[in-house]
Amino acid sequence: MRSMSWEELWPMLLNGTLETVYMVALAAFFTVLIGLPIGVLLYISRASGLLPMPKINAVLGTIINIGRSLPFIVLLIALIPFTRLLIGTTLGSTAAVVPITIGAFPFFARLTENALDEVDYGRIEAILSMGGGVWHVIAKALLPEALPTLLAGITLTIVMLIGFSSMAGVIGGGGLGDLAIRYGYQRFNDQVMVGTVVVLVVLVQGVQMTGDRLVRRLAHRR
Repeated sequence: MRSMSWEELWPMLLNGTLETVYMVALAAFFTVLIGLPIGVLLYISRASGLLPMPKINAVLGTIINIGRSLPFIVLLIALIPFTRLLIGTTLGSTAAVVPITIGAFPFFARLTENALDEVDYGRIEAILSMGGGVWHVIAKALLPEALPTLLAGITLTIVMLIGFSSMAGVIGGGGLGDLAIRYGYQRFNDQVMVGTVVVLVVLVQGVQMTGDRLVRRLAHRR
């Protein structure tokens, strides 16, 4: 295939980047929205937790472990019927958000549970001794104290979502992954492949550096 000029490549990379950012931002929102409360529930529902519910904890933990163990490319294909039912199509950036979110929220739920494990139990006991309930502990101790670790977990999750969004190109999910497959791999265009790789590396580095800086600033203030 003929070499592609910068004037031709630039709009394609820009459009693919915008689609990737859209997918990742929307998926990150829903991942945190679903994964955060599940992670909190996993923490408080342990046998020795604030609100012991061993059976619910065991079932929820099993579901989370199964979700984390499935390779994303397999999950991506397996969820095609569900995505079509929910969105009406399996093509495009919006449709790709569904499997990306389902693939990511179990991971973030575990990160949330681990972050809450690091909270000093003395703060929890202090609130309980003053008559505070479970929700007071969650709002006043667990989430505020775990915030730097949670922010680091969100950063790690967003980096993972960028990788997931690239794999979504396999089923026409749009973004840089779709661009790399359709115009780079299938048409043997090394310029497109190199361009998409460079942009993905820049995105990941930008997210990681920004997240690390915010975590350090938050930890310093605390």
